[in-house]
Amino acid sequence: MQNYSSKLTKFIPQTFFELLPEPEKKFIRDFAGQGQLTFQEFRQITEIARDMQMWGEESLSSWMPDLIKTALNRATKKEILQKVIQHHRDLQKAAKVYNGSELERPKKREKGRIALEQGDKNIFGMCPVASEKTVCCNLKTIDAVENCVFGCSYCTIQTFYHDKTVFDENLAAKLEKIALDPDRQYHIGTGQSSDSLVWGNKNGNLDALCTFARKNPNVLLEFKTKSDNIKYFLENDIPANIVCSWSLNPQVIIDNEEHFTASLEERLQAARAVADKGVKVSFHFHPIVWFDKWQEEYSRIVYRLLNMFIPSEILFISFGSVTFIKPVLKKIRKQGFPTRITQMEMVTDPHGKMTYPDEIKIKKFSTMYETFKSWHGKVFFYLCMEKADIWEKSLGFVYPDNDTFEKDFLKNSMAKIKRSELLQNK
Repeated sequence: MQNYSSKLTKFIPQTFFELLPEPEKKFIRDFAGQGQLTFQEFRQITEIARDMQMWGEESLSSWMPDLIKTALNRATKKEILQKVIQHHRDLQKAAKVYNGSELERPKKREKGRIALEQGDKNIFGMCPVASEKTVCCNLKTIDAVENCVFGCSYCTIQTFYHDKTVFDENLAAKLEKIALDPDRQYHIGTGQSSDSLVWGNKNGNLDALCTFARKNPNVLLEFKTKSDNIKYFLENDIPANIVCSWSLNPQVIIDNEEHFTASLEERLQAARAVADKGVKVSFHFHPIVWFDKWQEEYSRIVYRLLNMFIPSEILFISFGSVTFIKPVLKKIRKQGFPTRITQMEMVTDPHGKMTYPDEIKIKKFSTMYETFKSWHGKVFFYLCMEKADIWEKSLGFVYPDNDTFEKDFLKNSMAKIKRSELLQNK
């Protein structure tokens, strides 16, 4: 036992053990000693305990003792562990349920930790998830701001940057130096390293980006947001080749997983106001979260859009799924904020990330696409970061390669912008 105690001392710092409540730690320590758990077994049971804590489920120390008592004389340590692992898997496979009360919010990032910095860091490049392994739109990105004030439970930004938010003092000059081919079109996003609109025109970033768009009419510049901070777009002359896009989720998901963001109603009203100004809008259902009332709640959003907008105002609508890189999963567990976003069945995608099984994705995407049936052929629909097989089974078609996808996307978007300009000039 003494030898195992020293082993356990080495195991603990490599796991989430110290982040667990005291009763849970005592129970797991005792169980590990009695069962002489290997490091992998100890790591697995502490991860499960951490998940149960974050999901608001009954703790292992509450129900495992009964399992051990009834199984002690006829079950091995391995069989007991398998029962615990199976219970965890059953919870992951079941559609998550959000009861009436909101989960506790994480601590909001201090807006005071904002820095204006000079540097030679490149702000322009390919979307970091672009790949030939999935059907991708070849999005380019501009990192105007690094970090986000929002607290979305599933966000990858939290693993890339520290608590400080950085604005690039040389943004305008760097935008001026971006080398673009005048004979081709580009789709460039600004919401990869931060929310595009939450900061408004702080440090002149929107001024600089709008100037860039105006000077490059072959660029479709996208501002993707979960905010309703549209003051700049209502008060200024906005280039026609700019599109404002909103990520949409049911209010129950916003309340529990998209902390500090604008409500669903605020996002929809902001989009309506921007469209009334003549600026094109778009919508991203990304991530579509699998929960007990997902079909009812997402369909309700679709019907709102069908009633609030006309196809000529909307450039595109995308569908995407919850996807985690392993460092994000580790950070979510380390932070330990209440969340059910990780209570999902996970499989590995072509990039080695963790996501829903194909059958769940196909069910979600095909249902959403069918609900938008009256807009088929009038609005551009696509999937974000998905395999060709999922496209085929969800939308009924797939592009042969990413370049063809990109060209069709830009052809449709730019043509709709051009038609609107012609109508306005009549």
